[in-house]
Amino acid sequence: MSDQPSSPPSALRSPGSSQSRFQVDPVADAPKTPPGSRSSAGEESKSRVRAVNFLNPSDAAPDAGVNGDTVRSEASLHSSSHFSDTHSSTYYLRTFGHNTVDAVPNIDFYRQTAAPLGEKLLRPSLSELHDELDKVCAALHHHLSFVIFEKDVYSVSDDACAQIRCMLNIWGVMLFIRMSWIVGQAGIGTITNQLCCVPAALSCAIVLTAIVVTSITGLSTSAIATNGFVRGGQCVNICVPAAQNVFVCDWMCSGGAYYLISRSLGPEFGGSIGLIFAFANAVAVAMYVVGFAETVVELLDSIDALMTDEINDIRIVGTLTVILLLGISLAGMEWEAKAQIVLLVILVAAICNYFIGSFIPLKSKEPQAAIMMENMGPDFRDDETFFSVFAIFFPAATGILAGANISGDLADPQLAIPKGTLLAILITGVVYIAVAISNGSCIVRDATGDDNDTLVGSLENCTDAACTLGYDFSICKEGGCKYGLQNDFQVMSLVSGFGPLITAGIFSATLSSALASLVSAPKVFQALCKDKLYPGMHVFAKGYGKNKEPLRAYVLTFIIGLAFILIAELNIIAPIISNFFLASYALINFSVFHASLANSPGWRPSFKYYNKWVSLAGAVLCCVVMFVINWWAALFTNVIVLALYIYVSYKKPDVNWGSSTQALMYNQALTHSLHLTGVEDHIKNFRPQCLVMSGYPNSRPALLYLVHAFTKDVGLMVCGHVRTGYRRPNYKDMMNEQVRYQRWLLKTRIKAFYTPVFADDLRQGAQYLLQTTGLGRLKPNTLVFGFKNNWRDGEMKDVETYINTIHDAFDLQFGVVLLRLKEGLDISHIQGRVSWLKCNWFESFHLPADEKLLAASQQFQKKQSKGTIDVWWLFDDGGLTLLIPYLLTNKKKWRDCKIRVFIGGKINRIDHDRRAMAALLSKFRIDFSDITVLGDINIKPKNKKMFEEMIEPYRLKEDDMEQEAAEKLKAKEPWRITDNELELYRAKSNRQIRLNELLKEYSSIANLIVITMPLARKGTVSSALYMTWLDTLTKDLPPILLVRGNHQSVLTFYS
Repeated sequence: MSDQPSSPPSALRSPGSSQSRFQVDPVADAPKTPPGSRSSAGEESKSRVRAVNFLNPSDAAPDAGVNGDTVRSEASLHSSSHFSDTHSSTYYLRTFGHNTVDAVPNIDFYRQTAAPLGEKLLRPSLSELHDELDKVCAALHHHLSFVIFEKDVYSVSDDACAQIRCMLNIWGVMLFIRMSWIVGQAGIGTITNQLCCVPAALSCAIVLTAIVVTSITGLSTSAIATNGFVRGGQCVNICVPAAQNVFVCDWMCSGGAYYLISRSLGPEFGGSIGLIFAFANAVAVAMYVVGFAETVVELLDSIDALMTDEINDIRIVGTLTVILLLGISLAGMEWEAKAQIVLLVILVAAICNYFIGSFIPLKSKEPQAAIMMENMGPDFRDDETFFSVFAIFFPAATGILAGANISGDLADPQLAIPKGTLLAILITGVVYIAVAISNGSCIVRDATGDDNDTLVGSLENCTDAACTLGYDFSICKEGGCKYGLQNDFQVMSLVSGFGPLITAGIFSATLSSALASLVSAPKVFQALCKDKLYPGMHVFAKGYGKNKEPLRAYVLTFIIGLAFILIAELNIIAPIISNFFLASYALINFSVFHASLANSPGWRPSFKYYNKWVSLAGAVLCCVVMFVINWWAALFTNVIVLALYIYVSYKKPDVNWGSSTQALMYNQALTHSLHLTGVEDHIKNFRPQCLVMSGYPNSRPALLYLVHAFTKDVGLMVCGHVRTGYRRPNYKDMMNEQVRYQRWLLKTRIKAFYTPVFADDLRQGAQYLLQTTGLGRLKPNTLVFGFKNNWRDGEMKDVETYINTIHDAFDLQFGVVLLRLKEGLDISHIQGRVSWLKCNWFESFHLPADEKLLAASQQFQKKQSKGTIDVWWLFDDGGLTLLIPYLLTNKKKWRDCKIRVFIGGKINRIDHDRRAMAALLSKFRIDFSDITVLGDINIKPKNKKMFEEMIEPYRLKEDDMEQEAAEKLKAKEPWRITDNELELYRAKSNRQIRLNELLKEYSSIANLIVITMPLARKGTVSSALYMTWLDTLTKDLPPILLVRGNHQSVLTFYS
């Protein structure tokens, strides 16, 4: 940027004026705030409008000037104070980056297109800074105005929001109505490792496993959440055009936990676990609703108001409850976030109420110690085990992802999610341990509930803790007692200071968790469906209303939840949820390990307290726990994940999330490529790696599909395209086309790369490709052409270029393959390239020739009928002529074709030559159906008239003109055939004519002919004569491949 003023160049002014061709209005860093006023970041985030105007050159202000990359107003250009030698540094700080087209670093440049925390700004493109100014003005004029209107977004600035969400979900149904039962079954030692004893050692291991699982998953979640913005349950910005050059942006919602996995591991694992995670949330609705219904039915039973029986009443209450919750969800959730604080207050009050009640002894503290010691060990009943109890308890830990699910609502999710999640795990863990100790210290396992069941007689034979309190509950050993840890799920209300407050806590915990799950499951499912990973699921992606609510997904979640509510058994539903959530946790931990292993520069979480090996151990631990809880359910879940993974891997959806799978794939490819460079080539590992001069990949499909048939999963295939023209090359368009046609190759499942180059002619472009294509050992070794069928109709300089390209390939030690179809190869004149990309094949034809050409271009796409591949191995080129047919017959489409081998020989030793070739093919382990020895190749051809007519227009005929004139004509047209040359190579010319006759005799019905391509000595044989040889040899035949290796062995019979 120049510091001195200068007048704008004339090229920037319109005729007769000094107007600037364009003007960029500077945008201030921040709005100026009047003295005494206070700016609010919250208000700024709620509504933003920013416009950048690019003016039409004819409307540009006359006071604008351009100097290099600087844009200054006329006043600044004439302000001597700004351009004096003594100008202040304040001026530079104020203006740098705002008086230039080039932009300074800005966070808004790095946002995604849909950015919940701010609008996406576009930095000046390289073309705008580098191209000629005329092009820049045209581009700027095209975008006259771009305005972004953002809707008001509710933003929670308090980092405790994530912690509150997690605590509300963890303090759920298990805390109040199953914790006491778990203590009664497994003893205090199962829940708290501080009080472990020898009989309960295994229980301590299970609890330690649960703690480790949640803690490691919390660390992994924190690592992923702090590696960039994670879209949460809300706030995905979608922009749509509202008027000319004006866009209106709106917000959509998606599932944060699903994004954690899918955007880290990629669509293969993300899609499968997304389905399972959405299903788990739907089943969680049933678990919380059943817990609520159990409490309601208990209350009805206490007043003798049951409608039918307990199970059916739970079903009825649960059904009515989930219908009510569905109505609330569909009505709107604006109040739900604000209600979280109230619900948490009720929960905390209920927990405190219970602890206060537990410290109010009946007689003295000594009996409580006795109860605690009695409840220390396990007492499993009804076929329960350590693992089944753990499976029922584990859903209490599934709320650790609640913070990630609302990351879109957090002002700073990268700080709030780690802090909130880990603190929630710590606090809720302490509370669960305290509740377990308190339950085991205050409540006996069995009680009748009758105060009159007092102990009568001596205490000598009474060892139960109840006996020390003066009660006789020995009748409970026969069954039938309704109270105690083992029998009463609502026993905590009896211990508390105020029982109804416990009931209020149960209602708030169950209903809030059920409502959260009923909202999150459709959102996750909608996000999954929008990614279009699976067929038929897009119907659930549709959103309704201004908030794009997934009503269809709500209905699906309701149906799943209702189906599980009808089970009406919390102890059956809980293990199912445990299985699915453990699968999700395993994938989250594995994603952190995978991302760390990939060593991608993009993996740099601000949360540093994680370790990839700890995350891997957490993933393995989750899988082990799944199988320990229920091996068949775990196996079923893993089979589903594997099946969905295989499906997505096979379909390869068109998504690019920058996943760790991509990073690791790149890492492995780079590592293996470098390792290959240190390995010498070996004959056994030779594979044809083809540079196919295809032009646009869709313009010669027959050439593409045939080469793909013998390179697929075997060797490298590169589609080279030489773009020529007199106008200057547009490299930007070429790069866009490269991306476009590479996508087409992927879509058509052709395993190849597309590489275009700009060059003056075909030969120069081919030289570029031959020398630069590839990486290390992954470089082409064979050049593949289409035969130039119309060579006699065009200019001979094109033939000269064509033949010289073949010579260049041989000079660079490449093998050469030419494919000829008598109908031709190029179908670009039949259908437009762009339309063909959309519809694959032309719909209607009017010319019979076009119909035949198109039919011929498709012949290698379909399975080949039973027939032969005739290999005319006339000269030893290293074995490439034989290797390509062998590779073809290994493919499914060519499997029904048998190889027939034709060789030249002497008439008097045909049997000997046949046996020798059979022995060689056997050593090469190449199957063949027949070997034919041709002893009459060198006899005089029957008809040379066609050949003579073909070369006649290209003969120099130097005997009919002066020597000087002949030399000038030969220098001007080097492709001319001299009489001397024609006489010198008459035998070779006759051989090509004779071979064509033999080919028509023996191979006229072959599926494919592969023949050794004749060579022409460079500088001796003219292009016209060589082209005539190739044309004569291959004329009026089935599809024929002319093959010539580089005379280095590509076959070996050594082990």
